[in-house]
Amino acid sequence: MKKVYLFCNAGMSTSLLASNMQKVADNYNLPIEVKAFSDSKMDGIVKKEKPDVIFLGPQVKYKYQDTVDKYGDGEAAIEVIDLEDYGNVNGERVLKRSIQLMKQKRGDK
Repeated sequence: MKKVYLFCNAGMSTSLLASNMQKVADNYNLPIEVKAFSDSKMDGIVKKEKPDVIFLGPQVKYKYQDTVDKYGDGEAAIEVIDLEDYGNVNGERVLKRSIQLMKQKRGDK
């Protein structure tokens, strides 16, 4: 099971997006777990759960470099969620992007 975790200030604004992403994954029978969390819990969650993709909400994009510095050498691909996709709560596009990121991290083309 691949893990795609979204982090924002309180974990609330990304919850709807995560839910939409999970519905798309379930509809296509993809073995992907999508969850949203507060960025204040990131360290513990990343160390314990070892997600394959870490998405940051646009409101915490200032934490991107810090996140890369902390977790970029691991298995996780790290990216800020596209602002338009975030605003439109486009779960399908963000899920597709997470799959692309996982393939890039593995070295697939």
